Amino acid sequence: MKELRSRNWFGKTGKMGFIYRSWMKNQGFPEDLFDGRPVIGICNTWSELTPCNAHLRDIAEFVKRGVYEAGGFPLEFPIMSLGETLLKPTAMLFRNLASMDAEESIRGNPIDGVVLLTGCDKTTPSTVMGAASVDLPTLVVPGGPMLNGKFQGRDIGSGTHVWKFDEQRKKGELSDADYLYAESCMSRSAGHCMTMGTASTMACMVESLGLTLPGAAAIPAVDSRKKVLAQLSGRRIVEMVKEDLTLSKILTRRAFENAIKVNAAVGGSTNLIIHLTAIAGRIGVPLDLADFDQLGSRIPLLLNLMPSGKFLMEDFYYAGGLPVILNELRQQLDMDAMTVNGKTHGENVEGRSVCYNREVIATYKEPLIDHAGIAVLKGNLAINGAVIKPSAATPALMQHRGRAVVFEDIEDYHRRIDDPGLEIDPTSVMVLKNVGPVGYPGMPEVGNMALPKKLLEQGVTDMVRISDGRMSGTAYGTVVLHVSPESAIGGVLALVQNGDWIELDVEGRRLHLDVPDEELEKRRQAWGPPVVAGVERGYVSLYRKHVQQAHEGADLDFLRGGSGPEVSRDSH
Repeated sequence: MKELRSRNWFGKTGKMGFIYRSWMKNQGFPEDLFDGRPVIGICNTWSELTPCNAHLRDIAEFVKRGVYEAGGFPLEFPIMSLGETLLKPTAMLFRNLASMDAEESIRGNPIDGVVLLTGCDKTTPSTVMGAASVDLPTLVVPGGPMLNGKFQGRDIGSGTHVWKFDEQRKKGELSDADYLYAESCMSRSAGHCMTMGTASTMACMVESLGLTLPGAAAIPAVDSRKKVLAQLSGRRIVEMVKEDLTLSKILTRRAFENAIKVNAAVGGSTNLIIHLTAIAGRIGVPLDLADFDQLGSRIPLLLNLMPSGKFLMEDFYYAGGLPVILNELRQQLDMDAMTVNGKTHGENVEGRSVCYNREVIATYKEPLIDHAGIAVLKGNLAINGAVIKPSAATPALMQHRGRAVVFEDIEDYHRRIDDPGLEIDPTSVMVLKNVGPVGYPGMPEVGNMALPKKLLEQGVTDMVRISDGRMSGTAYGTVVLHVSPESAIGGVLALVQNGDWIELDVEGRRLHLDVPDEELEKRRQAWGPPVVAGVERGYVSLYRKHVQQAHEGADLDFLRGGSGPEVSRDSH
């Protein structure tokens, strides 16, 4: 075992050794904890403002138990916690800030290995991004999904049923009293969304990348086996330090390719593209938007989960969890890719590949959908690309030509969408501008625009919708997202006007604005960047100046790559 970096703190003699050890001892740590054993940082994204992660204090105690058992010294530390449900204007605005918090907390402290406690959407990519820029032995413990929602005798899914209930309430099919009661029925235990939303997608992502112990992704938050996993993870991270099994040895190109393919098979969120690309940028692995289409778009859908199916994460776990998916895909995956337990995916699925419910997890030979994944679209409306999730879309709309109904920003949308006089019909294409990384700022989950009330009342359930924003992984519909370059910096999306013809051809991977180049140039000459209030100072100002476009992962340009674990200067 190479020399522990924590010895540069706790192994020092003289004044600096006194300082580093003495103040730690006010917490009651005995002398022998500073004797040269591995120091394990437990990066906790617990917060009561992040409901999905509010149980992580408890999970941290089980990680500590495992670290102590393996002869390590666990030290828990907090970072900024990103709660998708409360944080305005969007948690995505602060993903990069939280990654900086994680990176500098890990690098600047006497830590030899780190366990990341994650849950809600952005807490997983932000912590992994930060850890990747330091490159220590790192292991992820996902917080786990909530138990299935139960309402009026049926299962309901977090997020997915929010959109459904809202439509039913607008059409008079659900009373206000039942709507209120459904809130408690949907969120009835600790944990993150139990649909295949972004949180569940991120849990599947880190397991498929090899960053968790086998089977971690689907264990419900309140299942006692989650605590067992946490304790075993605490044991394992100590061994990883001794083996010097760093992140860069696991996060190879083949690990990223595996994650893209697994995401397609589970019907994962389009948000994976943004986050996986950003992580790759931190660890130095080449990855671009075309990879998601080339590697994932022909992978079959195997998991029957909302919003692409009918079951929920609890059912997924009981059916066998992600190891079953990995085994079904073994001919498509690199099963020799290394994982945090020192074994390959191929070794990890041995004895764990039995499916206990084929209604939940289909076979590779008889999938739910032959080609799922995420399609990458290009054309004059998205020169650098846009994305759509076919498994959540309406097949009849996958090739469509319609006239644009344009909303200049989110306020314009909210102001006019339910106006009875709005000129819109089921063939129209709804276009929302200025909700990209720079424009909002932060690229919020508003791309799945609710349909006009007057069309919902006519029985319309889906329309083509286009924006430079994102949508929740729990959402559904024929929604084109992540248009790049975004409208706020002068992308062609900024030039779309009411009545313009737009062509969507998912099979042909085409998104086209049918307006002559000469006319577009005239519009460009008359265009000016939108005025956004409240962005003149602080982190938001820094973010808008340095954020990359969606196809690059929306990281800050100066955060790509890493500085490594070395810090040579002392604090006194």
